[in-house]
Amino acid sequence: MQEILSILSRIFLSPMHVGELEFPFSLLRLILELILPLILIVVAYKLLSLSLRKLVERSGWRDEIKTRVVRWVRLVLRLILLLGATSLVMRLLGAEIAKYSRFIYNVINTPLVESGGTKISILTLMLLIPVFYLAGKAGQITRNLTDQYFLTRVGLDESKKFSIVSLLRYTAMVLTVMIGLSVIGIDLSALAVLFGVLGIGLGFGLQNVVANIFAGIVIIFTRPIKEGDRILVNEYEGTVVTIRLLSTVINTIFYETIIVPNRQLIDSTVYNFSYDDRRIILQNPVQVSYGTDLDKAIELMRKVGLTNPYALKIPEPDVRVSSFDDSGITLTLLTWIQDVTHKQSGLSWNNLEIWRSFRDEGIEIPFPQRDLHLKSGLDPLLRELREFRKQGPRKS
Repeated sequence: MQEILSILSRIFLSPMHVGELEFPFSLLRLILELILPLILIVVAYKLLSLSLRKLVERSGWRDEIKTRVVRWVRLVLRLILLLGATSLVMRLLGAEIAKYSRFIYNVINTPLVESGGTKISILTLMLLIPVFYLAGKAGQITRNLTDQYFLTRVGLDESKKFSIVSLLRYTAMVLTVMIGLSVIGIDLSALAVLFGVLGIGLGFGLQNVVANIFAGIVIIFTRPIKEGDRILVNEYEGTVVTIRLLSTVINTIFYETIIVPNRQLIDSTVYNFSYDDRRIILQNPVQVSYGTDLDKAIELMRKVGLTNPYALKIPEPDVRVSSFDDSGITLTLLTWIQDVTHKQSGLSWNNLEIWRSFRDEGIEIPFPQRDLHLKSGLDPLLRELREFRKQGPRKS
């Protein structure tokens, strides 16, 4: 027991060592003065953030003001959290914090890979995070500024705006990445090695990735679809939300998010219901029996199209006699609507009103039926069957 206490004492009470570097605190002091206070600070941050958010939501402010207040409160609390953690670390290390900072810097700055004039260390990999973050922000800012201050005044159509904005966005991102790589000390000539590795990787499973990237470029420049279009691809109908280099995000009519690889949009047939015009024609087919007054049925269906809240006044709805089928005559109501996003609502409204109108006027919507006619040549066979049933089973 005494040996166990001695071991625990050396572990928790002796100064900590990392290689040749000795810290002025023990493991017990690290737990009591840094780890536990940090846990308490984080818990307090969570509780304060949740409480203040509930107070803001219960206030009578507008939604925009609520969102802004919550954002600023969260920012202030995070700043306080960062200052508290920094003060705890400085208190624990004391006056020798500069020495430990230099040691940590030397460790993370030690090159892991050296190639020519490029040295890649842990610090270099850490600096890649802000570089790519700034590249994304630069692309977003370029897109917003171009769309807000330039393209809106030129008077281009939406498809051309999309192409120009996407091109400028990706150009800004590439330039930011190249400048950032140069600043953190990565030789851009080493990118040739990267492209060589990429060429080798094409034979090991990157064909689809590269194909999707080039398909994304083709979509951006040829504009078969654009953000906001209502499309049908692979039995999925929805609105295009975002077009990226690798994939396209589609929000379906059932509010499902579908991520479609760009290659499928190029290789497959895509129905773009709003390519250059968001108007479409609704088709509502319905059968009536052969004894129906077609003129009356056509007039009732035309009135349904005229009263549809999603329909255009011009062109007016039209009714066509589509076909003569086994169970009845098929009539089709054609209704123009202003926006393709109202397609399902408009179809449902027409179907319901057609059914109500036919019910009130006594017009029959037939169901499939078959008539069976027995020829007289079957009578002898039927008589034999009756005789056989009268005789009953034969005894052996």
